[in-house]
Amino acid sequence: MSDDVYQRLREFLDAMPAGYPATPTGVEIKILKKIFTPEYAELTMQLTQEPERVSAIAARIGRDEAELAPILEAMALKGCIYRVREGEERLYRAFQFIVGIYEFQLPHLDREFCELFEEYFPHIAMSLADVKTTQLRVVPLESSVEGMSTVAPYNRVRELVAQQELITVQDCICRKEQELLDNKCDRPRDLCFTFGEFAQYTLDNKAARQITTEEAFTLLDKAEESALVVCPTNSENIQALCCCCPCCCGGLKLAKMMDRPADVVTSYYVAAIDAEECTSCEACVERCQMEAIAETDDVFAIVDGRCIGCGLCIASCPTEAIAMIPKDGAPAPPKEFHETIARIGVERGVL
Repeated sequence: MSDDVYQRLREFLDAMPAGYPATPTGVEIKILKKIFTPEYAELTMQLTQEPERVSAIAARIGRDEAELAPILEAMALKGCIYRVREGEERLYRAFQFIVGIYEFQLPHLDREFCELFEEYFPHIAMSLADVKTTQLRVVPLESSVEGMSTVAPYNRVRELVAQQELITVQDCICRKEQELLDNKCDRPRDLCFTFGEFAQYTLDNKAARQITTEEAFTLLDKAEESALVVCPTNSENIQALCCCCPCCCGGLKLAKMMDRPADVVTSYYVAAIDAEECTSCEACVERCQMEAIAETDDVFAIVDGRCIGCGLCIASCPTEAIAMIPKDGAPAPPKEFHETIARIGVERGVL
């Protein structure tokens, strides 16, 4: 069968904010074939980036509404498109690949898909190298900013979670992927949260379970114990929250390989060590996920450009020698996640 429909779908997805670049090997086409049938690919390209009722889509593309409704729902269940609820009514829209279609594949992962994505991810990352706005950001652990009166609400993770009416948790797709690739991580997997519309989507797709605020707090405690970096969507009203490790998370993995991870990770704090209080126990060195703490002349200090402000080091320090310092002039994130996505689209020149 001709690859034409998949080539056109690639171009369609590449015109979305986060993009979907072509590669010399064509691995991106192999990924699309794993997810989309030719029929699903054609229909996806007839959708808009705004949620529409089935009746409106049917009228616009000349299809029978009764025949179209189950096809769109099947596509949403497969993670090809996004579904929004308005009461009992379901609306559908086309969605970007990351954050989006890739994460929607959690229930459908197999080794072949994981191998293809591992090959493709660096190409996606490189295509966004010049984009200033990131889809995710790092917030400090709650324990690392306790007692600080100046911490903005969008940097207090428990306040962010407590605001949510619907919370779900599911497996981390990064750690599940690495396990399928025989690189199993010893950190817990069930620490990927979604909220609001995203949460409803994961529930409808039977990809997650609903939890209470108290259960979410307990899981966040587990994330801290496991030295995981807390990464919500880069918005004041968060839609998702990941608990990441640089051995599995593609973004953190690439950041750690750079000389200055802080230049590519959005965060609002940087750690500082009081040399007089430091006992050189090295507990913070073991907890740091970015190799941002080093010893010089028998004194431990933060390596310039490597700290991403996660606060993991503070929780481990027995002498309280480490503190979080706010970054000067860091602007607040966009209010809503869709504003973040739109900003990325403007920066890429597709909106």
